[in-house]
Amino acid sequence: CSFVRSPKGFPKLKNDTFLRAARGEETEHTPVWCMRQAGRYLPEFRETRAAQDFFATCRSPKLCCELTLQPLRRFPLDAAIIFSDILVVPQALGMEVVMVPGKGPMFTEPLKEVEDLLKLRQKVDVTAELGYVFQAITLTRHSLEGRVPLIGFSGAPWTLMSYMIEGGGSTTMAKAKSWLYRHPEASHRLLRLLADVITDYLVGQVAAGAQALQLFESHAGHLGPEQFQDFALPYIRDIAQAVKSKLKEEALPLVPMIIFAKDAHYALRDLAHAGYEVVGLDWTIRPQEARAQTGKDVTLQGNLDPCALYAPKEKIGELVKKMLEGFGTQRYIANLGHGLYPDMSPEHVGAFVEAVHAHSRHINKH
Repeated sequence: CSFVRSPKGFPKLKNDTFLRAARGEETEHTPVWCMRQAGRYLPEFRETRAAQDFFATCRSPKLCCELTLQPLRRFPLDAAIIFSDILVVPQALGMEVVMVPGKGPMFTEPLKEVEDLLKLRQKVDVTAELGYVFQAITLTRHSLEGRVPLIGFSGAPWTLMSYMIEGGGSTTMAKAKSWLYRHPEASHRLLRLLADVITDYLVGQVAAGAQALQLFESHAGHLGPEQFQDFALPYIRDIAQAVKSKLKEEALPLVPMIIFAKDAHYALRDLAHAGYEVVGLDWTIRPQEARAQTGKDVTLQGNLDPCALYAPKEKIGELVKKMLEGFGTQRYIANLGHGLYPDMSPEHVGAFVEAVHAHSRHINKH
């Protein structure tokens, strides 16, 4: 990837199937991409990453570009997603996050008391703090040479808040949830601060060349319907609205937006009306059920169980066919119900991608 200074003059897009599906237009085949498609399941990824600290990699536009392109050299995917991490946003707020081998990301000083909110930057200049992500997007958009669209992303406020308080992964999110019950006002203050930064960050990604945006509410499943209504949904809605109005103001393209709230079936109806063109689904809901709840006006994305990729290739083909029959081939983007795991076989990922294309073309013909 060679660095191109001017963000304008991007190469013409050759395969817009993903964007058409996201906007609800007709497609010849069902587009497919995978969450965590740039990842440790690829030997070339492990090789590229070997010498570098994880967040140092995230801060290198050249390495992010290389890692984003790797899966596209192997598989006929219909979209690329920029290599980055959701925790760059808490870093932009002034928190320190380190990647601990075998453990994952850890915050050196998580938020413990309400007073700790004062340590966070209250005004974030996203270009100063996260400009390296924008550079990676611009560079990658040029390097893709119009092959497929490039997706930008961010974590959603509740998911980021939960990491900032837990200090890392957690099975219960008890510390973060205790804030929601004990300190509702402070929780809203933090969520609002995050929502504002995320809005600017997503708009900056579009300015840099992102052609679609995904918001990851990965920890939605730790909340019940009431807490989701209070502490997650309002900010998810606000972000969609604010991003769209800022894109208009700045005369930037109105790109499709995807909301992926893992394990939030209880909120699918609300999410379908939250201002996003696409609603992502995890693997724990039947396609027909998801369609019934979300209605005709949004595109669905998902939802093969990632572990299905451990099955023999023929079986993957059967599961994909069944999934396509359940969702229908239109207003649909095939994906997994969560990200790829490090020990998955690239050949099986390839079988998944090819099965989506082959079966959806066949269904469309007949």
